[in-house]
This record gives sequence, structure tokens and C-alpha cells, in this order.
Amino acid sequence: MLPTFVRATPDGREKGDFLALDLGGTNFRVLHVRVVEEMQKLLKMDSKICAIPQEIMLGTGEQLFDHIAACLAEFLESLELKDQILPLGFTFSFPCEQKDIDKSILIHWTKGFNCSGVVGEDIVKLLREAIHRRGDYDIGSIAMVNDTVGTMMSCGYRDQSCEIGMIIGTGTNACYMEEIKNVKRVEGEDGRMCINTEWGGFGDDGSLKDIQTEFDLVVDRDSLNPGVHVFEKMISGMYLGEIARLVVVKLARDKLLFGGDLSVALLTQDSFETRLISEIEE
Repeated sequence: MLPTFVRATPDGREKGDFLALDLGGTNFRVLHVRVVEEMQKLLKMDSKICAIPQEIMLGTGEQLFDHIAACLAEFLESLELKDQILPLGFTFSFPCEQKDIDKSILIHWTKGFNCSGVVGEDIVKLLREAIHRRGDYDIGSIAMVNDTVGTMMSCGYRDQSCEIGMIIGTGTNACYMEEIKNVKRVEGEDGRMCINTEWGGFGDDGSLKDIQTEFDLVVDRDSLNPGVHVFEKMISGMYLGEIARLVVVKLARDKLLFGGDLSVALLTQDSFETRLISEIEE
């Protein structure tokens, strides 16, 4: 479990204009957010979704952050904000060792990403370098948070008692507010801090092997990071389609589906997407 250096939930007095960048799957979002103190509410003003092509997810870190910086530039230009220097909240949904609110070291990639030259590096520094390489705009201070933390904080505007954030999407994770005296990785006894549990990694020590099915074992074995984030691979959106495909293949091989016929498409890894399960249910 990882410290986040977020020491409090919102109390309604926050105000100002901010940029937000949310990276955690095959798409990322850039947003311009205005927080109005008098109304004690967060107004999401404008947003843009940018796709991340497969070749960038598996390319170099420089390509990934240049792509992010380019999409941010297009967004700022569309809103005529390029001449303003706004603070940015950067939601980065991968396991990172947070050194401070603006310094975060990537531990390892998950969710199909495997960009070279990023593991062990400061994510905030890589983003700033990509923006400076462009040279056509700049940003102010950067606050780095996990998506669970961002979820908890945004909910805090509607309900100030909210102290848990949970994600069940492409991946899965949760965070919660903890007494600092219980946080062994941070010095100090007073106050509180949000903890990123990284619960997608539950089971990496073998503790889930009694409930892993033959399908879970194949999904893990054939993933980009075998043995890492075992729980996430059992329940989250990136992997459910593949689990379903493997079940269907077994049923067909046992002559319980399709008269035992197996198509090339059915035998192709990741050919059955999780969204198709939702479409079938509907």
C-alpha cells in the first residue's frame, strides 16, 4: 500500500481554474475545471477524450508523453487557454511510489501498457519535459494522484464524509483516509493521509491461488506482466472479455457449444472484448 501525500478531503472552500489530466486506460481525458467557492461545488467546464493507439501503449515513454502533450495543446488551443499558466491535477492510474504530491515514481505498468524508459522514472518530470519539448505552452504546479484518490476527492464535494474511493473499470483499485501514525512509510504522528491500497495486486504472493480458475491462470500467464496484479486480472474490465472467451473455447471443445466447431476468431487472444458481454446482457 502506498502513501499519496493527500492530507485532507475537500472542505468546500477551494476555488479556482484548473486543468485535469486522467490517464489510466486506452483513452485519456483532459479537462478544464472551475471550482466555485460560494456554491461549494465543482463545475466541470470542458473536456476532451484522446485515444492512445496500441503502438504508443507499447512504444517508448517519450512517444507516450509527447502524445499526451500534443492532445493537451489541442485542447488548450480549442479553449483559447494557451497563454494561461494553470495548475494541473494529473490522475495516473498505475502503481507509483509517491515521494511527494508532485513526484511519483512508476513501479510497473499494468492494463496493457509497456512503454520503455518509464519504470523507475518520475512521471511528473516526464510530462513536464514533453510539454517543454513542444515549447508552445506551459503549465503551473502539478498535483499527482491515483484515480481512486481523484474519485474520492471529487465525491467529497457532494458528501464531505466520503473517505473511500474505489475503481472497477479497466482495472480495479481503492484508497481510504488513514491516521498518519499508522502509515509506516511516512514520518510523523499527527494528522491523516489518503492511502492508495493498490488492491489490484492482491494475490501476487499466491494468496488467491485456491480460488483462481484455470481461465484466470491462462489470462495471467498470457498477459504482459505474469504474476503481477492477479486480483485485477480476475475481476476488471480489461480481462473479463478474455475470461469469457476462454470459457466459451472450453465449452466448444467439450462439444457443449457450436457442435464442437472452433473458429479462428474464437481462438484468437483478446478477440472477445468486455464491452460485448454488456451488449449481450442488454
